[in-house]
Amino acid sequence: MATLSFRGVQKSYVSGTGARRGSGEGVTHVLHRVDLEVGDGEFIALVGPSGCGKSTLLRCVAGLEEISAGDLHIGPRRVNDIAPKDRDVAMVFQSYALYPHLSVKENMAFALRLQRHPETESRVAEAAEMLGLTPLLARLPKELSGGQRQRVAMGRAIVRRPSVFLFDEPLSNLDAALRQQMRVELRRRHQLLRTTTLYVTHDQVEALTLADRIVVLNAGVVQQVGTPDELYFDPANRFVAGFIGSPTMNFVEHVPGCVRGEVVGVRPNDVEVGSGEIVATVEFVERLGFEAMVHLRVGEETLMARVEGEAPSPGAKVGVRFSRSYRFEKATGARVREPA
Repeated sequence: MATLSFRGVQKSYVSGTGARRGSGEGVTHVLHRVDLEVGDGEFIALVGPSGCGKSTLLRCVAGLEEISAGDLHIGPRRVNDIAPKDRDVAMVFQSYALYPHLSVKENMAFALRLQRHPETESRVAEAAEMLGLTPLLARLPKELSGGQRQRVAMGRAIVRRPSVFLFDEPLSNLDAALRQQMRVELRRRHQLLRTTTLYVTHDQVEALTLADRIVVLNAGVVQQVGTPDELYFDPANRFVAGFIGSPTMNFVEHVPGCVRGEVVGVRPNDVEVGSGEIVATVEFVERLGFEAMVHLRVGEETLMARVEGEAPSPGAKVGVRFSRSYRFEKATGARVREPA
């Protein structure tokens, strides 16, 4: 196991024959001065919209992308110029990347056999038992389900016993039920192995349920780093507040208590329907069994409320109050905090 240290890490791509690195001409900046310390054995999720730089950051750790500036340390070693094979990391890809002509056992043992590792057989057997793959060792990938293939990909990484695990959206090709099952499996394996892990995902549920801490990226800039609770209950800015949480946070400007130049944010589960000085009209209701998502109109703005049990009917006039809300600067998105 190992720590990870990102110190001013940047990634830029230079395009065009006349472009010069550092000139700003023909340069696309993907990562902007990433500073992050990952503890030994910590599980970190990287989240953000498509193109925000999360997979690029992962590939920089793996050595598949060259760092343009800054320093990356794995444990005590600065690894900027270290070859991927010498970084002691193992990566699990979205596509599984299994060799179709090799059996489950051969896929899992492939890297160790190249090294002529003396514990190849015992490590494969141990990982197969851990992942429930022992009965499947003789099968080819085409004979496996998506979840089984993902477990083989995990097993291939586990047998190497790396210092760092890197996961690049490993569950995105699975259906909802399998994703839930594999989330539980991943959490169990991490609790057992305690290997430092970086996990890229676009699925908030994965990030919130798996990670010790979450890194939120937008346009290559780290917006906030914190525990799932810190990001959900104490967002640093409007972007984080709107990105973390499902359904997304409501943002309104014309409600009691809203200050000019500011936006009020409130999560649907903090919108209390039935009493309050805000008068809203029920537009429609999404019934989800025990709870319902109630869509409300307040003047020209809309709100969404999560209601348990019986929900009001469309067209009804209801009172609304906020049990918890946040304030953000309209121009910058910065969080407005109450004086201490």
